[in-house]
Amino acid sequence: MAKIKRIGILTAGGDSPGLNAAIRGVGKTALGHYGMEIIGFRDGFRGIVENRRLKLDKNALAGILTVGGTILGTSRDKPHRMLIDGKTRDMTKVIVENYEKLGLGALVCLGGGGTQKNALYLSEAGLNVITLPKTIDNDVAMTDATFGFATALDIATDAIDRLHSTAHSHHRIIVAEVMGHRAGWLTLGAGIAGGADVILIPEIPYDVGKIAEAIGRRSRRGTNFSIVAVAEGAMSIDDARAFRAAEAKRERARTLHDKKEAKVELAALESRHTGNTMRLARQLEELTHLESRVTILGYVQRGGTPSAADRLLATRLGGSCADLINDGVFGVMVAARGDGTEPVPLQKVAGKRKIVPLDHPWIQTARHVGTCLGD
Repeated sequence: MAKIKRIGILTAGGDSPGLNAAIRGVGKTALGHYGMEIIGFRDGFRGIVENRRLKLDKNALAGILTVGGTILGTSRDKPHRMLIDGKTRDMTKVIVENYEKLGLGALVCLGGGGTQKNALYLSEAGLNVITLPKTIDNDVAMTDATFGFATALDIATDAIDRLHSTAHSHHRIIVAEVMGHRAGWLTLGAGIAGGADVILIPEIPYDVGKIAEAIGRRSRRGTNFSIVAVAEGAMSIDDARAFRAAEAKRERARTLHDKKEAKVELAALESRHTGNTMRLARQLEELTHLESRVTILGYVQRGGTPSAADRLLATRLGGSCADLINDGVFGVMVAARGDGTEPVPLQKVAGKRKIVPLDHPWIQTARHVGTCLGD
């Protein structure tokens, strides 16, 4: 096998703490240990399409370990469905051509679930692709952890800690919305660590009446405030039933008309779900007669200096990525496995999501300490 002399690297999807640490981990190992040259592409897959790049030498990698965000920039552009001059185009051929013109031996893609699918697509187009799992949601399949999660968990926990004092002072219900569209890892972890009284995650549809009952029991015991940690993707039992029905309809659809109809129905449900946390707070106020206030943590969970845990994870995943490239292992994601790493075929990762199992120890722990999960 010919020695690989030059590799490309890009960050795609949402930003996340630890991206720069991962870039540095790949870069310093590839440069210093294997003597490879590294090219960074700006703004995700669009950067390799438009050939916008920079050389990642030792100077470029210096001082980025503790910096949040990504020095390369990011985007949610897909290689096969990219908006170019106002039209959606398949740019796969252009990516392949630029990869070959630059003499790349491998392309490293840092990202979450969508990036894993896009990377598989490019791998099937003939490129040597390898990925690293990034997302604050911790929902990438086949890896113990994703970098970005630990930092976001710290931030969300700190926010819940701070909300306790104002909830107690004003005898209120504080509803804190935490990120996590379809997976509840972040809300569950922060809720337990922050001592939330109610934790609502997408995996467990909730009954507003049961939440109100739990808060009422606290009031009768003399505790006239409650903290509710709710994932942005958490749903009531009725809403979850409607979503399941719409998704089943989409899966059964055979004609183009039926597929479009199902897509419109799902979009309408998604739109209706916007503002769900505000509605929940109003419902709880009406049922408990306690003032309710909402705090939406939003993008603050993605920002700032990555935690020590994320720096360590990103660095060791990045180093292992360079090792695999040197060994000629491609078409894989570098997964965290215990204190080590493991290459997992992209076919086993793409299109899958790691959600919280209902028998997970974190759920059992929450129930044992008396936390209401809405069911």
